[in-house]
Amino acid sequence: MIIAIDGTTASGKGTLARKVAERYGLKRLDTGAIYRGVALALLDAGVDPADAAQAARAAQTLDLEAIDEDRIRSGPVGAAASIVSAFPAVRDALLEAQRRFAAAPQGAVLDGRDIGTVVCPTANVKLFVTADLAVRAERRWKELQARGESSTRAQVEAEIAARDKRDAERAVAPLRPALDAHLLDTTSLSIEAAAAAACRIIDAVLDP
Repeated sequence: MIIAIDGTTASGKGTLARKVAERYGLKRLDTGAIYRGVALALLDAGVDPADAAQAARAAQTLDLEAIDEDRIRSGPVGAAASIVSAFPAVRDALLEAQRRFAAAPQGAVLDGRDIGTVVCPTANVKLFVTADLAVRAERRWKELQARGESSTRAQVEAEIAARDKRDAERAVAPLRPALDAHLLDTTSLSIEAAAAAACRIIDAVLDP
């Protein structure tokens, strides 16, 4: 069984994916972490994330086991990840790794921006998670504050809006719901309520 969870920045898709994976006993892959790993490698090397050739090389040599889960969550890495993820060569380098993960016999939950449309178009269940921009900005701002990063809500909202635009307008694998995806708006939902809603959708699809 493959469950694809796509969605916008700070919509809660990562947390939902983790809870869904726990609920159904499946492995989980945060595909956004892979792109953030590429971005972090570039920033650490002092390379401009807009350098497509260097980004492709970083993707080809990325060690999935060595991704620093803490450092990739910073604001600058997130912004850089949005840039490198638009490069076809980067996406090609990482696509097969994602598909191999999804093909595991025990099944998997993958979350990202193009799981239901590109990575796993035949997934058993597809969710597309979103929330109002202001709510997403508030969530991300609080995350950054907890990390000790200096930013304002207005700055975070502008960065998320810019990322939404980049992700939706990129030529390769743009952010959009799969035609058969189930939409889940988490604007007014707590984490637990959103997870319960996601599981109800999944149960209804698997056992109609």
